[in-house]
Amino acid sequence: MSGRSAAAVLPPWSRTPLGVIAVIAALVVVALGIVYSGHSEPGTVDRWVIDPTADSVRRPWRYVALATDFLGEPAGAAALIVAVVACCLLLRGPRAAVFVVAGTGATVVTATLLKFPVARTIHGDDNLSYPSGHTAFLTALALVVTLLATGRPGVGRTAGTLRALGAALLAGAAMGWAQVALGAHYPTDVLGGWCTALAVVPATGWLVDRTSDRLAGRTSKAPQEERH
Repeated sequence: MSGRSAAAVLPPWSRTPLGVIAVIAALVVVALGIVYSGHSEPGTVDRWVIDPTADSVRRPWRYVALATDFLGEPAGAAALIVAVVACCLLLRGPRAAVFVVAGTGATVVTATLLKFPVARTIHGDDNLSYPSGHTAFLTALALVVTLLATGRPGVGRTAGTLRALGAALLAGAAMGWAQVALGAHYPTDVLGGWCTALAVVPATGWLVDRTSDRLAGRTSKAPQEERH
C-alpha cells in the first residue's frame, strides 16, 4: 500500500461503486424535485406509506422520535461532529477530520439550497420540506464514518460497499422515520434527503483526497527546490 492509499478518505474499493451510486442518487433527487415542485400536499407515494400531515406516534415512541430528531438539530449535529472529529484526529489524522466536516457540511448545504427551487411545503407556505435536511445529515455522517472505519487493506469492494450502504440506510431510515412520525416531512422528502447524502459524500471525499494530495505534493517538493 502506498502512503496515499493509506491516507485516502475514500478507500480504493469504494471509488467506482460509490461513484455510480452517487450519479443514480443525484438523478433521483432531481426527479423527485421536479415531480413535487411547488406541491403543498402529500403525493400518492407518500399516502401509500403513511399520513404525513399528522403525528403518527404516541408515547413512548414519540420520545424516541424527538430524541432522534434532536441529532439533526444544530446543537445535536454539532455535538456529533465534534465527537467524531475528535476521534478522527486521534485515530486517522486531519484529512479524515476534514472529510467529516466537509462531507456533512456540503450535504446539509446542498439539501438546504435545494429547498428553494423545489419550493415544496408542509404545514404552511413557509415550511419548505424537500429534501429532508435532518435525514441528509445523519445519512452523510453514517456514510462518512463507515468509509473511514472500513478504509483499510483487505476490505473487498462488495463487502465494503454493502457496509457503507447498510450504515447509510440504517441512519437514514431512523431519522426518516422520526421526521415522518413527527409530521415534519413527507416520506418522499426523506428519500430525497437520503439520496442527497449518497450523491454529495462520495464527491466530497474525492475532492478532499485530491486537494490533500496536491497540497502534500507541493509540500514535498518545497525542500527539494530549496536545495537546488
